Parts: sequence; structure tokens; C-alpha cells
Amino acid sequence: MKTKLLLFASATLALTACGQKNDNAATTDVSVNDNAVAANNANSEASEAAPLTAQTFANAAAASDKFEIESSRLAADAASSAAVKKFATQMISAHTQSTAKLKTTLSGMSPAMTPDDTLAPDQQSKLDSLKSLKGADFDSAYSAAQVEAHQKTLAALNGYAASGDNPKLKEFASGLVPTVTAHLNMAKGLK
Repeated sequence: MKTKLLLFASATLALTACGQKNDNAATTDVSVNDNAVAANNANSEASEAAPLTAQTFANAAAASDKFEIESSRLAADAASSAAVKKFATQMISAHTQSTAKLKTTLSGMSPAMTPDDTLAPDQQSKLDSLKSLKGADFDSAYSAAQVEAHQKTLAALNGYAASGDNPKLKEFASGLVPTVTAHLNMAKGLK
């Protein structure tokens, strides 16, 4: 159960980072169908896990953003594909802004909360694995990690938006769904 909560939290963080605007109109058009699929997946995953508390959700969102930023920073040096490097740059910016938005949301609550961005064991393992790769091998592993992270984040956001215990965080979660969906579609296009 603790692992499910950590995974949900990780997904939430990734989603938070995906709250960044995306100027790529083609990606937005594709996201409509993926939203329906992701919502179905999120509903089934959310029903399996216990409801997250506001603090657990905030921690998961923070860890997700941290994973996105750290793995994307690795891409700057290790990736061989220009598309992967461009995507990584976008993820660093989006997830940095997402973290700021999460912190602002949390600081406006009473009592204020501080998110813990400690990576879940699976996130740390993936990050460690990426550190040993270069070139095309890195590109492939990074792309797969991004798809998985954004899928988990999307599920977490949809789950918390539907049944979370804090109205401000529910609004925060639902507001990030379109952006995370767009990022998921972009990540899938890296393959």
C-alpha cells in the first residue's frame, strides 16, 4: 500500500510539472483521445489505492517534479537525439514552474504545508539507471521513463481531482491534467 501511495505521489508530481503551457498545437489535438484513455486508467488505478491525503499528494507531486527535472538534466549531456534534448529542456522548465505552483498553492492553505520531494524507490532506481547510459541507449531509456512517469502522474492527478481531501489541491490536480496529457503525448512521440 505504501508503494502504491508513493507511485501515486510520483505520478502527481510529474503531473504538476506538466502544468506548463505547451505551444505545440498538434500535441494538444492528439491529447483529446489520450485523455479518455488516461481517465479510464486513472479511475481503475485510483480505485485500487486508498485515497491520498493532501500531504501525501503534495509529496508525490513534488517527487514527480524532482524526478522529471533530474532525469531531464541528465538528457542535456547523455542524449544523442535533438528531439530528446528539446523535450528535456521543456520538461525542466515545466516541472520547475509546476513545483513553484504547488508550493504557492500549499503556502496559501491553512495550515500551510511543505512538500517532501524525496524520490520513491522506483524513481531513484530509474534515475540511477539513466546515469550509466549515453547516446541512443539513453534516448530510448529516457523516453520510456518519461512515458511511464507521465502516465503515473496523470493517473494520480485524475485520482486526486476526483476524490482528494483538499479542494485547493483538487483544483490544482484537475488543472494540470491537460498539460500532463500533452507531455505524455510528446513523450510517446520520442520513441
